[in-house]
Amino acid sequence: MRWPTSAAIPVVLATLLAGCGTDGGSRADDNSASADAAGSTEPGKRPGSRIVLAVTDGQSHASVRRSGRVTVRGGTLRDVVLSTGGRTVPGRMSPDRLSWTPVGDLDYDSRYTLVATATSDDGRDATEKASFTTLRESERFVGTFTPDDGATVGVGMPVSFTFDKAIANKRAVEEAITVRSSTGRPVIGHWFGDRRLDFRPQEYWKPHSTVSVKIALDGVKGADGAYGYQNKTVTFTVGRSQVSTVDAAAHTMKVSRDGKPLRTVPITAGAPESPTYNGQMVVSEKLVQTRMNGATVGFAGQYDIPDVPHAMRLSASGTFIHGNYWG
Repeated sequence: MRWPTSAAIPVVLATLLAGCGTDGGSRADDNSASADAAGSTEPGKRPGSRIVLAVTDGQSHASVRRSGRVTVRGGTLRDVVLSTGGRTVPGRMSPDRLSWTPVGDLDYDSRYTLVATATSDDGRDATEKASFTTLRESERFVGTFTPDDGATVGVGMPVSFTFDKAIANKRAVEEAITVRSSTGRPVIGHWFGDRRLDFRPQEYWKPHSTVSVKIALDGVKGADGAYGYQNKTVTFTVGRSQVSTVDAAAHTMKVSRDGKPLRTVPITAGAPESPTYNGQMVVSEKLVQTRMNGATVGFAGQYDIPDVPHAMRLSASGTFIHGNYWG
């Protein structure tokens, strides 16, 4: 894989670089588990039993993943029929007859009728009905995220979501994502525009800790015509602490590991007319070699260097820290 670089040789003044593993990645999940149906219902109350539908009667933009689900309290389900367009949707009754779930996702942009009948523990019957319409596929929004499930990352790596649609209801989307560290350290979300949401603690993650990310976006309204689809929990591990502090003026990079000085490395940085970026960055990708071509970042003709060694990505715009064999 080859990536462009920025105009400056990418070393950052007073920058803290928190290294990460190469197995962290970004993807959108399409095989998540559904949320609890009882959490978003308008239950029907009957003497002795309570049937809970995952939708309300007349609901539009309903989730294709969980809208047909039914549960019962104080009794058992006797029969559930979910139908659309003259056909019955197959489903699975739980062995204890306390819940019923459609087999697979429902169709997009379709009208359904759901009828559930239950018998209470004292022998009385109850029925609940609802008609609803599922959202159109074009109304679905998805967030690609990093790190991946099972990844090992550096202490500075944020949990980052990039959404494929602009999000207006930021609070609702942010509250549908829960990030927890095994250390109990508070984790806060921050928006960059209306498509990117990052989570991180105020300080770096504690080395060798575990972080879980619960994504409960299915059915969440992100904006007019934009509804969530994903439900999933991912877990990643924080590895050792490796932090590099770069001083471009002194041409040095001081590397520490687990809080102890490891080595000081001589560096070069950007020219005065194209200075190296300043700030805190994390290593998000490691490449044994890559080509760096100024034409890809608006500096055509200034450089085109093949086989740049030990390239470590610091930004999506092409900032790297890397080896130098040309002087």
